[in-house]
Amino acid sequence: MQKFTTLSGIVAPMDRANVDTDAIIPKQYLKSIKRSGFGPNLFDAWRYLDQGEPGMDHSRRPLNRDFVLNQPRYAGASILLARANFGCGSSREHAPWALLDYGFQAIIAPSYADIFFNNCMKNGLLPVILDESRVQRLFEQTIAQEGYRLNIDLGRQSVTTPSGETMHFDIDPFRKHCLINGLDDIGLTLEHVDDIRAYETRRRQEAPWLFR
Repeated sequence: MQKFTTLSGIVAPMDRANVDTDAIIPKQYLKSIKRSGFGPNLFDAWRYLDQGEPGMDHSRRPLNRDFVLNQPRYAGASILLARANFGCGSSREHAPWALLDYGFQAIIAPSYADIFFNNCMKNGLLPVILDESRVQRLFEQTIAQEGYRLNIDLGRQSVTTPSGETMHFDIDPFRKHCLINGLDDIGLTLEHVDDIRAYETRRRQEAPWLFR
């Protein structure tokens, strides 16, 4: 998992509440269990005018020009600004995979669905929680100013606007440690690799019949 320390990026505003995981990455794309390759299908039903299916040449599909991610001013955005209850619906881990593969590294919203929130943390996508009034202000500023950027500092737990306004957010210390050090569940396990090997050696001696 890639480490997350600081981020300075263009903001794309997703001005919809209760965006569910089927909207983030539709069910027909869940056959693959690889973590990459989902970016072209992020928000597929909103992003394109036709019905998307696996194996299609997405570069040839007709775009919905009114959809926010298809607007040139938000090209290269790495911060997604969203409304309440983002990531509701099914528990598919493909949702954060698709967001990451597209290029997003952080989301800012008033609230998230619990499972989606945890899946983001486990995959290196930072879900920042700010109160609704601050999120509303960020929406207004993002829409008003083309190329609007925010700076996110995980160490300081801060979001800073171009004008210098700083907003602080809470995060569980353990989750923060994992993100800053790029530790997913496998990485956390491998931190104890010497203890694991010592245990396996001891068990081979204590119960050799288990290893035949």
